[in-house]
Amino acid sequence: MAQYDEAVDGVFVALADPTRRSVIRRLGRGPTSVGELAGGFPMTLPSFMKHVRTLESNGLIRTVKVGRVRTCVLNRERLALVDDWLAEQRATWEERTDRLESLVGELMEEDQ
Repeated sequence: MAQYDEAVDGVFVALADPTRRSVIRRLGRGPTSVGELAGGFPMTLPSFMKHVRTLESNGLIRTVKVGRVRTCVLNRERLALVDDWLAEQRATWEERTDRLESLVGELMEEDQ
């Protein structure tokens, strides 16, 4: 469970930055070279590579270097961690609000 929590934390940290979210969004359409990805952002390549390394170290993307070209590929399975965590939270809160709604209904019936 601790490893799961650390992995979820890492994914949320990586997704907290708008540049990294834009990279993820772009990679959702398919693999792309770092050069093409970087061209869409107003920053130097070394600064952009820090974002790529953060995404890669948290497992959201992987990179493959062929010759001089490094290509980024989205790891959709890692994004599923966020889906699972959100689904778990949604189920917990829906259960709690359902119980509260039931209690309020019972109290209103008692008052009548």
